[in-house]
Amino acid sequence: MKRIFYTCLLTLIFFSSVQAQVSIQVNIGSPPMWGPVDNSSARFYYIPDVEAYYDIETSMFIFYSGGVWIHHHQLPSRYRNYDLYNGYKVVLYDYHGSTPYTLYGHHHKQYAKGYRGPHQSNRGKNPGVRNSSRSQKQSGHSSSGNQQKGNKGQKHKGKH
Repeated sequence: MKRIFYTCLLTLIFFSSVQAQVSIQVNIGSPPMWGPVDNSSARFYYIPDVEAYYDIETSMFIFYSGGVWIHHHQLPSRYRNYDLYNGYKVVLYDYHGSTPYTLYGHHHKQYAKGYRGPHQSNRGKNPGVRNSSRSQKQSGHSSSGNQQKGNKGQKHKGKH
């Protein structure tokens, strides 16, 4: 009986110490220079003007196209002249999942195209801004990356 007790006790202590040593660490990627200052606890932005999300952890945009949500390092070509530095980004502090587009209906309604909330300062300066209005149309997004299609099961609650 003592042997069973000690075996159970040692097993319990072993698993307690293993559990105590295992920690889940989320390595959030660096926010982009066009991102708003002080958003260290958020993983996603919603960008109302382009009806897309940006995932800081993966450095990818998430947008709806062809009946599916696309993960890509660039915005769709129709937004190639969109200035991410001057566009408003809604920081999704209260969302902690990995599929923010499940709340697209809410975000689309609450933050319609043209939405501007409180003033935002970017983390960095727009590299395209010099002294001409033409150079301000730099998109500010990465030109490299692989496209990932998926999430066909997700219903899109809006028209594009």
